[in-house]
Amino acid sequence: MERVIRKVAVIGSGVMGASIAAHLANVGISSLLLDVCPSELTEQERQKGWSLDDNEVRNRLAKQAIERLKKTKPAPLYNNDFANRIRPGNIDDDLEKVKEVDWVIEVIIENVKVKQQFFERLEKVWQEGTIVSSNTSGVSINEMVNGRSIAFQSHFLGTHFFNPPRYMKLLEVIPGEYTKQEIVKKVAQFGENQLGKGVVIAKDTPNFIANRIGTYGLLVTLQEMNEYQLSIEEVDAVTGPAMGRPKSATFRTLDLVGIDTFTHVANNVYEKVKDEAEKNVFAPSELLLKLVEKGWVGEKAGKGFYEKVRTGSSKEIRSLNVHTLTYEKRKQVSGASLEAAKLAKGARQRLRALLATNDQYSAFAWTVLKRVLLYSAEKVGEIADSIVEIDQAMKWGFNWQLGPFETWDVLGLEKTVARMKQEGEVMPNWVNEWLAAGHTSFYKEEEQHSYYVKDGEWKKRGINDKRISLQSFKKTHLITSNQGASLIDLHDGVACLEFHSPNNAIGADILQMIEKSVELVERDYIGLVLANEGKHFCVGANLMMLLMEAQDEEWDEVEHIIHIFQQTMQKLKHCEKPVVAAPHQMTLGGGVEVCLPADQIVAQAETYVGLVEVGVGLIPAGGGCKEYVRRMSESIPCDQVDVQPVLNELFQTIGMAKVSTSADDAKRLGYLRQNDRVIIHEDQRIYEAKQTVLQLARNGYQPQEEQKIRVTGKEGAAIMKLGANQMKLAGSISEHDHLIACKLAYVLAGGDVRAGTLVSEQYMLDLEREAFLSLCGEPKTQARMEHMLMKGKPLRN
Repeated sequence: MERVIRKVAVIGSGVMGASIAAHLANVGISSLLLDVCPSELTEQERQKGWSLDDNEVRNRLAKQAIERLKKTKPAPLYNNDFANRIRPGNIDDDLEKVKEVDWVIEVIIENVKVKQQFFERLEKVWQEGTIVSSNTSGVSINEMVNGRSIAFQSHFLGTHFFNPPRYMKLLEVIPGEYTKQEIVKKVAQFGENQLGKGVVIAKDTPNFIANRIGTYGLLVTLQEMNEYQLSIEEVDAVTGPAMGRPKSATFRTLDLVGIDTFTHVANNVYEKVKDEAEKNVFAPSELLLKLVEKGWVGEKAGKGFYEKVRTGSSKEIRSLNVHTLTYEKRKQVSGASLEAAKLAKGARQRLRALLATNDQYSAFAWTVLKRVLLYSAEKVGEIADSIVEIDQAMKWGFNWQLGPFETWDVLGLEKTVARMKQEGEVMPNWVNEWLAAGHTSFYKEEEQHSYYVKDGEWKKRGINDKRISLQSFKKTHLITSNQGASLIDLHDGVACLEFHSPNNAIGADILQMIEKSVELVERDYIGLVLANEGKHFCVGANLMMLLMEAQDEEWDEVEHIIHIFQQTMQKLKHCEKPVVAAPHQMTLGGGVEVCLPADQIVAQAETYVGLVEVGVGLIPAGGGCKEYVRRMSESIPCDQVDVQPVLNELFQTIGMAKVSTSADDAKRLGYLRQNDRVIIHEDQRIYEAKQTVLQLARNGYQPQEEQKIRVTGKEGAAIMKLGANQMKLAGSISEHDHLIACKLAYVLAGGDVRAGTLVSEQYMLDLEREAFLSLCGEPKTQARMEHMLMKGKPLRN
């Protein structure tokens, strides 16, 4: 019987080791976190009379690491309670306990000799069948277990988690010379299915895949910056979203990584590679060495390529002048190619627009890209088996929107190769042979299958059975559609309603499609999934439309919009067939209210849920208030139980516009129910939602029935308003915040009725709508709405 990974030991409780243990805890895996014993007592330990032999002292490093996890931002844990799944210990006393685990992950200092010494020690207590891996970013896998038994080496491999492990998708799995294939497969499958990772298999070469290509790309950018005499701001303007890269671009990325860390990573390649041309690229940069010498190593030091300084009550970001090594006020960068890229939609079009305009920035972008594309092509077969691993590693590890070979296809393989040759570049043989065979791209789509080049032939890409691509389904299985949403047939009697308006904001077109979808699903299908593949699930209602109607004082129209929203949500809730919502990423305001009518929610772990309407001077009015009060009433049905404490928490959650830090945190805040599901792997979210619909149907689904809601009435409202009054007197909230809070309290309490009164859902919806309308007429609310639309952040007025 195959051994299942249920327990893990993490060796090393530094930032990375603790964060890996945290992510294991996120997915329900218990771990043992071990570190060395301290060599000195702290002052606090001395005062307590402890010695170096006391258990509290010996486990101090691991215990402190676990406590830090609860305070770290961004949060490594989905829920701080999950820290209880991590058990602290030390290597001297507890190494024997690795006999209890299924996988040991070493996360100690990046020094091959120290690692060799540890593995020699570990093997003495290791039991055959236990997987052992090193979380290294570039140290040779084979070298670190040199001298260990073949049995040990056959269970050993590299597992390079990218930092921070919770948020970064990439996991590089690096087999050693003797690693069993079944061990590689087991770790890869566990990484993908249990940890939600994008796994690539890398070869045991310096810095593996992502750091090899990524470091090269950053270093050639620095070199070409000097050639083109560009400033830091200019380079970042070109090498960010315009090039299909993250907003952190080049120098903000270096500041985040740490310039000292980056220099160490680059030096690892410099010391290991033999080719002189490649060695010259990775040679220590004079500029980087100067910054390290000064201690200007990035964000952790407060300054690097950028410096954040306080000017009065605000902060200003200044950039480094690389010639004078002084910080200057940032300059705005503009150019024809950059403006063309801004106007283009999508990464592919932006990149084409950037390179199509003949100016200095376009020339710089081409030169950098050309060098990265050629280098990537040269490394196929050396650092990875195929172009797919390289492309995926760069997208998942460096957040590139397009991998190098996808980029090449977007720009036109034949055209770009011809230009490179004209400029004197030498193509790798396999690229020349591929073109000579009559091929014009590295990837192709054919009969709903994807292919890529490998060893001079087209190879079919593997299909994840649990991945549903709405874009693929939509090509051949579109049921109906309008500008804001589409209804798609997912087979097996399940339909999916996909939003695709700007930011997936809810407007009249989406509401119309929801209504039509309910009608079609009730007639022709067994259930409905609410899901999309946008950057965010839904950021709320169409605020611009609402503001325009309010400013024109079209109150009948505003009321009509809210009434339609409410009634559409009610139709969704009472659909005769099961409805499952599958949110991901930002799910705010109206986006939450679209999920609430569903019979079950299947949320991706990184779903940030919040009723945030108070941020724009309003309250939830699409059924959000009603639905949460209804759930509270159902969960505490006895009128003898005091529901006020629960209502107070709800009042605070909505009134403070709290947003969950994860789907699990959304359960803590009450946005999700305890029986709602959390899916770790984003690619499997829609598949799991579909399976939930099928399960509900198999179990003999019965539509939700309308029930009376028990409210706290005037007495409950008074208690909530008292809390708001105290916050106002303390200066914690403004006069307008207080007005909104009182309106919210009135709605949540069920209006001017006695405590314990049973009211209808429509009664609660009417209260929501009336409060919403009255707030729309407030000048300060309209100012908040306008500020949010213009600045993208709330106004406190």
